[in-house]
Amino acid sequence: MRFRLLTYNIHKGIGGLDRRYDLSRIVETIAHYQPDVALLQEVDDGVPRSRLHCQAEMLAEALALPHRGFQRNVRLKVGHYGNAILSRFPMTDVTDVDLTIPFKKRRAALVARLHVDLGGHTRTVALANVHLGLAGFERTIQLRRLLITAELQRLRRDTPLIVGGDFNDVYGNLGRRVMTPAGFQLASGQGRTFPAAAPLRRLDRVFFRGELMAREAFVGHTSVARRASDHLPVIVDFEVVPPDANGHMPTTGRQG
Repeated sequence: MRFRLLTYNIHKGIGGLDRRYDLSRIVETIAHYQPDVALLQEVDDGVPRSRLHCQAEMLAEALALPHRGFQRNVRLKVGHYGNAILSRFPMTDVTDVDLTIPFKKRRAALVARLHVDLGGHTRTVALANVHLGLAGFERTIQLRRLLITAELQRLRRDTPLIVGGDFNDVYGNLGRRVMTPAGFQLASGQGRTFPAAAPLRRLDRVFFRGELMAREAFVGHTSVARRASDHLPVIVDFEVVPPDANGHMPTTGRQG
């Protein structure tokens, strides 16, 4: 069973160059890649700058991704913004995991379980959608905290688990320091995603472990994507697979 995952910091639907709010550009960008699952960061809910829109609800409806979860991560004077997961597959156990470091901006991960139909039986795929902090020490602490949270610790080691989002990891240290030692592979490669108009930095990543293979990964570079946000989306095609006869999973990820 193959499915497509997209991770995208939508910057509240505000263009990185023209600073204009236009959620239709985000819809067009995501729809172009036809994901089965979308991990979105910087999603507004009831904020004046985005016309008080409930963006997670609007995007889910426009993209025909009926199952959704949203966390109101950062409280503003009016409204909130945070992370959202939109899915074609049924989703349960949607949970907020607080990753806030004292005296730093509030951060959280949105964790959920997908129930993917594998031609007659259902397989669980666990997800964690993250938007990590700006300081290197902060990101390391946040990621390690996420990986020991009860929602992930109770998973079996072979359960497919994907951690994706905006890692703010300019130098690519988190893969080597945290994710690889925890048994994860990098699915998303080395594509640059920020700033969208002329990308120089690899801020957005997708890691995985368990009975999964990453078949293809790329950064979305359409003309609309370059205007819709200050980030570009990352797209990964996954396949749910069993281990080989020796109980080993194929190694398909990249270090980073």
